[in-house]
Amino acid sequence: MGKWIMIIGAILFALGAILHFAPWALNWFGKLPGDIQIEKERSSIFFPIKSMIIISIIISILINLFKR
Repeated sequence: MGKWIMIIGAILFALGAILHFAPWALNWFGKLPGDIQIEKERSSIFFPIKSMIIISIIISILINLFKR
């Protein structure tokens, strides 16, 4: 379990470093075709469906690589 916590921590650290030093690297998130954004006069709703599918696929691949 400790190994998984360290791996998750390293991934979060890398993501934080990317967001801090190169925020332009993740500009695509939420702007893909298939992401739904509804804006009305007083409210806005955002469903990043396709972005979350891509993130899910990447996480599944990484988990399967680390299990082996």
